[in-house]
Amino acid sequence: MSPIASRSSTINWVLENGPKELERLFRAIIYHPSAPILIADDDGNYQDASVGAGKLLGLPRDKIIGHKIDDFAPPNFKPKVSQLWRAFLEHGEQQGTLALVGSDGTLREVEYIAKENVLPVRHVLVMRDKAVTANGTANLIPSWVQDYALYLLDDEENVCTWYAGAARIYDYQAQQIIGRHVSVLYPGDSLRVKLQEEFQRAAAEGHSGNEGWHAKKDGSRFWANAVTMALKNERGELQGFARVIRDFSDRHERDEKLLRKRGRVRPIPMESTIAGVVSGEFDRVPEVNDAFLEIVGYTREDLLAGKIRWPELTPPEYAPLDELAHEEGLRFGACTPFEKELIRKDGTRVPVLIATAVLQLSPFKWISFVQDLRERDRSESVEEEAAEPNESFVEIVGSSSALRRVQQQIEVVAPTDATVLILGETGTGKELVARAIHRMSPRRNLPFITLNCAAIPTGLLESELFGYERGAFTGALQQKIGRFEMAHRGTLFLDEVGDIPLDLQPKLLRALQEKSFERLGGTKTIPIDVRLVAATNRNLTQMMGDKLFRSDLYYRLKVFPITTPPSRDRPEDIPELARHFTKKYSAKMDRQIEKIPSDTMQALVKWRWPGNVRELENFMERAVILSKGPSLRAPIDEIREDVLDAGSSATLEQVERNHILKVLKESAGVVTTAATRLGLHRTTLNAMMRKLGITRNDF
Repeated sequence: MSPIASRSSTINWVLENGPKELERLFRAIIYHPSAPILIADDDGNYQDASVGAGKLLGLPRDKIIGHKIDDFAPPNFKPKVSQLWRAFLEHGEQQGTLALVGSDGTLREVEYIAKENVLPVRHVLVMRDKAVTANGTANLIPSWVQDYALYLLDDEENVCTWYAGAARIYDYQAQQIIGRHVSVLYPGDSLRVKLQEEFQRAAAEGHSGNEGWHAKKDGSRFWANAVTMALKNERGELQGFARVIRDFSDRHERDEKLLRKRGRVRPIPMESTIAGVVSGEFDRVPEVNDAFLEIVGYTREDLLAGKIRWPELTPPEYAPLDELAHEEGLRFGACTPFEKELIRKDGTRVPVLIATAVLQLSPFKWISFVQDLRERDRSESVEEEAAEPNESFVEIVGSSSALRRVQQQIEVVAPTDATVLILGETGTGKELVARAIHRMSPRRNLPFITLNCAAIPTGLLESELFGYERGAFTGALQQKIGRFEMAHRGTLFLDEVGDIPLDLQPKLLRALQEKSFERLGGTKTIPIDVRLVAATNRNLTQMMGDKLFRSDLYYRLKVFPITTPPSRDRPEDIPELARHFTKKYSAKMDRQIEKIPSDTMQALVKWRWPGNVRELENFMERAVILSKGPSLRAPIDEIREDVLDAGSSATLEQVERNHILKVLKESAGVVTTAATRLGLHRTTLNAMMRKLGITRNDF
């Protein structure tokens, strides 16, 4: 197939299949918000409803979907509804007041805003109970739930479908934007670099979320919440992207206040914590553990039969926090843990700490970890404990919001036995996160066993994991205990889990599911009690598409994902890290270094550190070696030249390519030496060189 024909085939695939996936993405986004949001077709039939709409009407979502728009109006108001609907379809936008009858027969007035064709033949109605509105005006409905910009991109990130909501928000008509690169909607080169990172993450993980400034046609800016989903064909090949954008300008400040209000999670006594696990699809709760049932006082039948749904357990005043957790889950995979209350079956309330992870968008699935805070609140020493630094994070240096989010996720998942998958680039401290999880868990006084799956030859990895019996193969002169057995009752950390061979993955999956295994060459089944933490810097989603990683193992590992942020996303931590490593290596080398010059610190902060914290640590160790007096003498020309050479308009890939080439040349072309200087594994550097198009002819 010629390149032109292939290109045409890709675009046709997006145009044919993209709208269906975009509608699924849209439903995942509107499902949870506390505002009553309804989606209707041209005939006025409800196609979907948010949790808030269910609360307003006193009905579960499945009792709303399929009904007509006037089914919930009193008989004398039905003709008026029909008249309003015809006028709406003619003019495209409408706002006003409706009379609705709830499931309890109560008549209420609601104000509404209606927007046409957010998706083709899909219209959005946003409502608010007039009785709880301060001055009775529809303007009190926040702008971010009034309208949505939905559009599709091809695999080169050019706009190929543009709906009415996007036209309203950005002021571009379809004929003015289709065929143009999506970067036209972003003001400034730095934001466009982040846009590329967002698409890379979506392609790797299936979806990504972000917030930042977007540009309208007239050049004005607005604060946008963007959720991007990768569109892939049946072979797992990337075809394009589906995006939903909302104007969060009026909510941005509120969210910042909520995040500041939540602050750090206070310590929780491990021995008194009950860790509940609950998961579902939209607002259904099909899976709960006994600990969660104990917290809320319901039976499993109450929840699984659909009598009680997740939103019904939440007091209304906590709706904004739930909403924010939902948005963070869409953006980061898991939300920052937060405190709220749940309503028990007997009507009493119980304080809890909750962290929610979004497992997938299409169809929408989530999981929440719930900790009972009653024992903590009864403790007289809570405030004294909160004033003490958490020793579990002593190795994790930094105070940025990105790092605090990781720490708070650790705090909420550590007391459980849930499997954790730590994702992130090489050198971002994934093993430190794993150790912190172990130190904060009830298993903290039991073994913490590690295995780097990339460092063991393929043929020996099975015996390292599961051990072997004497005589199992030539050279097996005595029995060997594997890492699973060594970690019994403790924690097993599998680093570089993406390097486990495909033929060994079923045995690992079986050991995790059945909590038992057999040694190589043995027949005896050995039971194990192991908490697994896995980590990888590889793209497991892409590997699944390439049939190199089993999907069932992936979802078994990804019970609670934690993503470690790269150094470029937390530059405010660089000074603290630099001082930490200077102090560490000064003590080791018996040096008295008291000062880091300001120009050195500026260069450290400006450099993007493709090898992340590991590269920074190696650089600081080298700087301490070169320093003879009280002031640090760092070889900043290495990074300053790269920063200057790259220029302000350079992309991230250009900056990384320049720096890697420079280090390779200084290492005389020896990849192993260059990898050590960059703080990377040799295999990782080779992969980066292939990605960046670096060959031996270049150095």
